[in-house]
Amino acid sequence: MATAITKPAVAPRSRKSSFEKTLASARSTMMFSEIVRLAVDSFKTSKVRFLLTMLGMIIGSASIILVYTLGLTGKDYALNLISSIGPNMVEMQYNGGSVIGPDNTSTPDFMTRDDMRAVMDQVPGIIASSPMLEEHDRVSMGGGIVKDSMILGVSPQYKEVRNLTVLAGRFFDDQDARSHTKVAVIVEPFARALFGNARAAIGHAISIKGIPFTIIGVFKESIETFGMSEVSDQTILVPYEVARYFTGSNTVKQIFFTMKDSSLVIPASDEILRIIKSRHRPTSVYTAFNLTQVLSVMGRIASMLTIVLTLAAAITLIVSGVGIMNSMLANVQSRLKEIGIRKALGATGHEIRLQFLTEAVFLSLSGGLIGTIIGLAIPLSVGLLTPFSIPVSAWSAVIALGTSVLVGVLFGTLPANRAARLDPVQTLKYE
Repeated sequence: MATAITKPAVAPRSRKSSFEKTLASARSTMMFSEIVRLAVDSFKTSKVRFLLTMLGMIIGSASIILVYTLGLTGKDYALNLISSIGPNMVEMQYNGGSVIGPDNTSTPDFMTRDDMRAVMDQVPGIIASSPMLEEHDRVSMGGGIVKDSMILGVSPQYKEVRNLTVLAGRFFDDQDARSHTKVAVIVEPFARALFGNARAAIGHAISIKGIPFTIIGVFKESIETFGMSEVSDQTILVPYEVARYFTGSNTVKQIFFTMKDSSLVIPASDEILRIIKSRHRPTSVYTAFNLTQVLSVMGRIASMLTIVLTLAAAITLIVSGVGIMNSMLANVQSRLKEIGIRKALGATGHEIRLQFLTEAVFLSLSGGLIGTIIGLAIPLSVGLLTPFSIPVSAWSAVIALGTSVLVGVLFGTLPANRAARLDPVQTLKYE
């Protein structure tokens, strides 16, 4: 009897529980995984159309990465080129001011070699230095040939400080400087104009202020400065100890220093300037020049150009977005009956909107992902297969993928909203 009474009591509760679950399921929205599965099924149904639409996203994403990479490559090349003028160099220049002597005579307050020694003693991290004495004279090249030339008296370390390249012969050394040897190193354009080529100039004698000098080397700057440095196309370098005899004084026009590390350049510039100013009259003006400021400005300019070029490449993605919108509008039109059936079965407008928006994002993100892989593979392959170093930034991939998703959302919204607003009664009548 107890068993007969218990069974009817359990059955109604079981049926009621099953009914409530079914009712709750009917009222609940679709899971996102189901929406994604529907988007994948839609893609499989119209592979060719979606692949052609995706092609624009692939090209656009790859273009963004390649343009960004080219911008970084150009920036690195330009900065390396400029820094090759004199890595970690600090250049001290005299700009004005004078010393009033007897009879109110005014004498320029030039720097001296003693200033250079004081800086070397007080500023740590200096690994090379060179004074520079400048003279202009008509130099006899022999055979009745006389040329206007600029003679620079420098130390042997000037080669390292200015990162000069010796094309033929050698640069004068400490022994030449100590023994006051009458040797000269001339710039390549001058050697070419006088002797035809660099090697032919070696061993020839020239006369500077009546003193014979032997050409022992031919040099050039690491990059073309187009006359913006102290070196011109008629420059002759001689040991500073010998050039001093031309002026009879210990003054110098410029002093060059090279720091051990680039991080020391800016603080060292300030300290060098302070030391030299403290050794001269307060009214005298000196300037500490270094490439850090130039490199900073060039870096900002190159970064801005990279951003502009990347934005220009992003226009390709916008054009691709229009293609995605057209494809999704056609997709909505071809699936009117499906949309009507889903709405009749209880699908909400939010679900329909989310489905088509997911399809648009899936389409754009897939194209963006393939384009990103291609865009990264090209510079990485060049870096691996050639001696060239190509900088690759992870930010370019983030920008490409982020833009792809944004394009999918922006251009997929209109078709998704149109699908969500469709009347199920009208769509079910559509043939």
